[in-house]
Amino acid sequence: MFVVIKTGGKQYRAKEGDVLEIEKLQVEQGKKVTFDEILLVEDNGKVMIGQPHVADAVVTAVVLENFKDDKIIVFKKKRRKQYKRKTGHRQQLTRIKIEKILAGKEAAEAKKAAEKKEPAVKKETVEKKAVEKAPAAKAAPAKKAAPAAKKEAPAKTEAPAEKKAPAKKAAPKPKPKAAPKPKPKAAPKPKPKAAAKPAAKTTKKASEVKE
Repeated sequence: MFVVIKTGGKQYRAKEGDVLEIEKLQVEQGKKVTFDEILLVEDNGKVMIGQPHVADAVVTAVVLENFKDDKIIVFKKKRRKQYKRKTGHRQQLTRIKIEKILAGKEAAEAKKAAEKKEPAVKKETVEKKAVEKAPAAKAAPAKKAAPAAKKEAPAKTEAPAEKKAPAKKAAPKPKPKAAPKPKPKAAPKPKPKAAAKPAAKTTKKASEVKE
């Protein structure tokens, strides 16, 4: 008798007593695990195929350990682009041992027992959590109260005071007249030069007398 179970997005063929390495489960070492997603059951030549899962079929297993797989190298390169990337990766796995394969009435009873062990969550607590997670609804803006009607002022019986005549504006002060600019003095005319007196003519008579 063997089954095909689905866990971690993968399918595994298993028999009672087999040890499998599957994707990591959030379960501590030594605790039991039940698998409900049974795709196929083969029992002494009788094959039951699920659509998608086989009804009333359960597989129980024990967690042996949680560990990391061997390291793999992830290398990327683009030629002529000066691009290289090298990283390592270690996948986290869980090693389990298949204990029992139940089908039919036994599987139904095992499911009921598993449901009883898990305490049913009350609806109230679920609703409270939903309310806490949901963002607080914005309070609608309060409507503004209508303004109170203004009381009418009582009519005054006294005659209105006579309006004062507006004060006369003071006459603008006369602006002082600018002093007249002095006229530039005319340059003095040059005096005409006196004519040169003619040289006294020497008389020849005096020379002649002396001789």
